[in-house]
Amino acid sequence: MGSPRNIVTICAGLILALFVIRPQVGGMRTRITNAISSALGRPVEISSVSLRFLPQPGFDLENFVVHDDPIFSAEPVLRSQEVTAVVRITSLLRGHLEIARLSLTEPSLNLVRTNEGHWNLGTLVERAAKSPVAPTGKTKSEPRPGFPYIEASNGRINFKLGQEKKADILIDADFSVWQDSENGWSMRLNARPLRTDSNLSDTGTVRAEGSWQRAAALGETPLNFNFQWEHAQLGQFSKWLTGADKGWRGGILLSATVAGTPSDLEIQTSASIEDFRRYDIVEGDALRLAAQCSGRYNSIEFQITDLICLSSVGDGSVQLTGHVGALDKSRDYDLSLSAKNVPMSALIALARHAKKNIPDDLVSTGRLQADMQLLSHHGSAQAAWQGSGTIQGGRWISKSTNADLILDHVPFTISHGDKTGRDIRNVSETRLEYGPFRLSLGAPVPVSVRGWVSRSGYSLQLQGDARLRRLLQIARIVGLPSAQPAADGVAKVDLQTSGEWSGFQAPVVVGTARLSSIHAEINGLSMPLEIATANVTLRQLDTTVQNVTASLGESVWHGSLNMPRFCAGQSACRIHFDFQTKELTAEQLAKFFVSDARSQPWYRFLSSAKLSGQFLANLNAEGKLSANRVALRQVTANQVSANLEWKSRKLNLSNLRGNVLGGLHAGDWSADFSTNPPHYDGTGSIQHVALEQLAEAMHDAWVTGTASGSYEISGSGTSQEQFLSSLKGALQIDARNTTLPHILLTSDSDPLAAPHFAGKILFRGGRLELREGKLETTGGIYQVSGTAQSGIGINMQMVRDGVHGYSITGSLASPRVAPTRAQETQAALKSQ
Repeated sequence: MGSPRNIVTICAGLILALFVIRPQVGGMRTRITNAISSALGRPVEISSVSLRFLPQPGFDLENFVVHDDPIFSAEPVLRSQEVTAVVRITSLLRGHLEIARLSLTEPSLNLVRTNEGHWNLGTLVERAAKSPVAPTGKTKSEPRPGFPYIEASNGRINFKLGQEKKADILIDADFSVWQDSENGWSMRLNARPLRTDSNLSDTGTVRAEGSWQRAAALGETPLNFNFQWEHAQLGQFSKWLTGADKGWRGGILLSATVAGTPSDLEIQTSASIEDFRRYDIVEGDALRLAAQCSGRYNSIEFQITDLICLSSVGDGSVQLTGHVGALDKSRDYDLSLSAKNVPMSALIALARHAKKNIPDDLVSTGRLQADMQLLSHHGSAQAAWQGSGTIQGGRWISKSTNADLILDHVPFTISHGDKTGRDIRNVSETRLEYGPFRLSLGAPVPVSVRGWVSRSGYSLQLQGDARLRRLLQIARIVGLPSAQPAADGVAKVDLQTSGEWSGFQAPVVVGTARLSSIHAEINGLSMPLEIATANVTLRQLDTTVQNVTASLGESVWHGSLNMPRFCAGQSACRIHFDFQTKELTAEQLAKFFVSDARSQPWYRFLSSAKLSGQFLANLNAEGKLSANRVALRQVTANQVSANLEWKSRKLNLSNLRGNVLGGLHAGDWSADFSTNPPHYDGTGSIQHVALEQLAEAMHDAWVTGTASGSYEISGSGTSQEQFLSSLKGALQIDARNTTLPHILLTSDSDPLAAPHFAGKILFRGGRLELREGKLETTGGIYQVSGTAQSGIGINMQMVRDGVHGYSITGSLASPRVAPTRAQETQAALKSQ
């Protein structure tokens, strides 16, 4: 060949000649196309070729296309808009054109798998193995073309199954392929997984490198590959894999080693998730999940044998062994899953990261043992799990919930669907059923617990007697949303809670509970609520409490209530009720809210700023209250009822009806405790009130007869003095057959009697003013006007025919009556 100096001289001269002569490359496109096609074993197309000299002699190719075998796809296997082909200099010295390197910019690679399980790259590998090509880095000058070093940057790799193009792709792909020895090829890949139908970001990086050897048949090709997927976020990984974010978080690391031949591949894999948790759980210690698997895979028969997967859990373990066949068809399974000495503390840690509201301080003892099998043979309808296990020595302790539960022996088995007929969802689904087992909850007889867990959801059922406090402890331990009242008592329950994993929907508790001897402390009430009996029915959307017998102090109530479930908060849940009591007094009402009724009136408590955040402040309720008897100081009302509405610290009593003073009252009252001071309004009417009873309540028989009328009042204040000083209103009265025993118009006359009296009484700040009064007596019709005020007395004027009249002063108990003339009467009226 000559000395190195001669070779350099020849190459330099050749390059100089190319600069000077500038050969036409249009005619060389065919030679370049054939050279690349010969090396790859696939038809190649190039739309245009341009010559380049630096940094190495070669060509710039446009619209570079490598066609696929029509058996796999009508689309090209490889396409790149820009390709740089570097010429092997030694081939030019022999008068041949040989490509040493192909550099592809932003290529698109299609990987196709047929329904029979064959890959288009497999035939490329097989074709390359049979082609008489030399290694990429060949140093000898020989007739055989050398396999080019193929490299790509910022590429895209698509996947097709049959004629279906999958949404899963690899982008930012940097890959290279070369023949590194006489009978061996190697490759490298660095890419980022994405989906065409989703917006993904944290999918991590996939790295792969490996080699394969020349063989007579593809199934006998020796392979050795290493794969790694790192820095992927679990939610994005699940979305890439299934098209949906399943709601789990954590950092993924997957690695695998594959060695052997396609007919007998030995596979070693490991997987780990760092800081595993549900998307809406951000607190707690980091949890790491990890497992290692090994097995053998036959790509010819599509089966996995000698499978062993192991995950250490504390000082216990979970192991999966067996084989899976017919992966390309209906799949045959023969798998065994065993759990040996798995500590319950590890399962609680997993549950705390997967289920909301489980107490952070929940600790557990006990061990889980299980042996299960998954069996399915070709042609069977579905794979069938079978097996059983137990939890031994279980005990759950949580100081924050004061819980200490013993689960000494909890059995579980594998079943297929719901045999009870209670649950119609996924009746053919495989489930892990646990129980029944006994759980002591403070009652003489333990409750019976049973339930199931499946791929789609879960269920828990409790039946029996339990202390309410212990029952609520279980709810909080397992993460069920529940109130935390300071209450205890006995409940006979038949409850079931169930839910679905999809979307992490909140579990729903349904069923019945019969409450008895319940003692509850309610924030905002000065005395406990005692519930003798109550029947509770929990439905999907609401809760009904019927046959309630409850007492607050000396007040005993009977009735029912209904409340919606799953509201945004207490103030958003409107409670509907209907309660009755035999007797209610003002003293009892005051004691509901203050321990000493003399210390402050109840309405001051309701207007206090301290009420915010308490039960009554956030209560939203409407319903009906009724009482056989209501005693308000000296006035007693019978058969009293009202429609009550309480919301945002505003009280409305509508259709307030009752028998008062021998007559009938109907009206609407309201109180606004959200203002400072609180404000009160009332309107109503009275019919046929016995004035004798009014006088008796005032401890002075100063009037008889009957009266009807209408009224409207308003006032404000946080004390009785403030309220009375601000009180104002009007009373339109119509009285019949009235007698005023203390009023004698003359010393020898009978007490003043009036078949009819009508007038309007205005009152403000403790002062009453009578206007438009008309008094019909046997002696004539009098126009009556005047005032009355506490501590001052009355000052009334009676005028008949505009001439004769009387003035009445003093008090109701001891009035002074004096005759007056018209001028005196007018003067008296002006002085008022």
